[in-house]
Amino acid sequence: MKNKEHTKQVRDTVVERFKAGFGYKKISQALNIPRSTVQVIILKWKEYHTTANLPRPGRPSKLSAHTRRRLIRDAVKRPMITLDELQKTTAEVGESVHRTTISHILHKSGLYGRVVRTKPFLKDIHKKCCLKFATSHLGDTPNMWKKVLWSNETKIELFGNNAKRYVWRKSNTAHHPEHTIPTVKHGGGSIMVWACFSLAGTGKMAKIDVKMDGAKYRTILEKNLMESAKDLRLGRRFVFQQDNDPKHKAKSTMEWFTNKHIQVLEWPSQT
Repeated sequence: MKNKEHTKQVRDTVVERFKAGFGYKKISQALNIPRSTVQVIILKWKEYHTTANLPRPGRPSKLSAHTRRRLIRDAVKRPMITLDELQKTTAEVGESVHRTTISHILHKSGLYGRVVRTKPFLKDIHKKCCLKFATSHLGDTPNMWKKVLWSNETKIELFGNNAKRYVWRKSNTAHHPEHTIPTVKHGGGSIMVWACFSLAGTGKMAKIDVKMDGAKYRTILEKNLMESAKDLRLGRRFVFQQDNDPKHKAKSTMEWFTNKHIQVLEWPSQT
């Protein structure tokens, strides 16, 4: 069994008595510690000039430094590489380790597994349009954006949620009611709605109960757009925002805006 480590005070006392001219045997008898212990403390002090605990190597790593650097390099170059794939690369050089070991190595380098975020697919032309839009509005005043009425369509799940969720919980509590999201067979259904808002608040909301086309979209605008602008006190010269969905940009829809004297905000694609 490993003996209990002596305190730093005891080790300092050993060194002080050694400096005072006492031999190993007298120090051992005075402090009631083995002579071999006194010798180790003195030798360490002579070599490192300290009696404090030094960093210990611990258990030898199963992977060489070269293989660890290769794992980190592969994970940086290919962020979506899996632990199984990394495990195979270590086996190819004769250094088979568990996936957990690979995770620890990546964690020490600041790399952690996370859920992949999604974003709109942007081509170079889309990026240029977004940049052009941003630069063209750099000089806009806050009052200009107060006049914007934003709009969009969205799907609302009637039961449950399709999005990935996380929960903080302890082991063996995965099926506790507070840690689960209830579901029903066949999805539970959903509804599509159109809605709008401005800095002043939310406008009207319309349920889309049939397939959305240009005619249906114009009907929603006819019933809800002007009334929303009036309720939000945007005035007659408000700006309407919509994305570049084909039914939004249809010729008949744009003519409707013209006839109503509504200014439509030019919006970049894929945003």
